[in-house]
Amino acid sequence: MVRPETMIRWHRAGWRLFWRLKSDPADRRFRLRFTALIRRMARENPAWGEQRIANEFLVKLGIRLCPRTVSKYLSRRPPGRPRGDLRWATFLRLHAQGIIACDYLVAVTAAFRLLYVFVVIEHRSRRLIHCNVTAHPSSAWTLQQLRDAVGFEERYEYLLHDRDSILPNISTSR
Repeated sequence: MVRPETMIRWHRAGWRLFWRLKSDPADRRFRLRFTALIRRMARENPAWGEQRIANEFLVKLGIRLCPRTVSKYLSRRPPGRPRGDLRWATFLRLHAQGIIACDYLVAVTAAFRLLYVFVVIEHRSRRLIHCNVTAHPSSAWTLQQLRDAVGFEERYEYLLHDRDSILPNISTSR
C-alpha cells in the first residue's frame, strides 16, 4: 500500500524531472553570456530596436537570434517614455477586421504525453474561431484545420503566425 502523500511526492518529482529534461541547458548558458551584452548594446544605441540588435549579433558575431529573444532580455522601458515606432500597432488597428492568427500550444497529459493544440483566433473580436488537438501535427493537418476554421463565407486578408516549421507551406498553398 502506498500513502497518498507518497503518490503526490512521486508525481511532483516526475514533473520536475520531465521539465528538467525538456528544458534546454544551452538557453541557461545563453542567458548568462548574452544578457549583459544585449542590454549594453541597447543602452549604447538607444535608436536600435530588437531587430537591429539581432542583426548585429548575426553580422558581427555569427550568432542567429530571433528579435523576440532579444526583446525578452532587454531592460523594460520606464513608464512615460515614448514607445517610438507605432507602425505595427497602427496596421493592426486599421486592418483588424481582416486578420486571424494561429498557433500551436503544447499540453502535457498526466501520463506525460505531449498533445499539440492548434488555435485560430480572430483579431477584430478576439474570438476563438477554431481549436483542435493532435499528437502528431503535420503541414497537411494544419492546412486542413485552417480550411475548417475559415471556410468559404468569411474573408480574411492576413494570417499571423510564428516561424514554426509546419507553417511555411501554408502561406504558399491555395
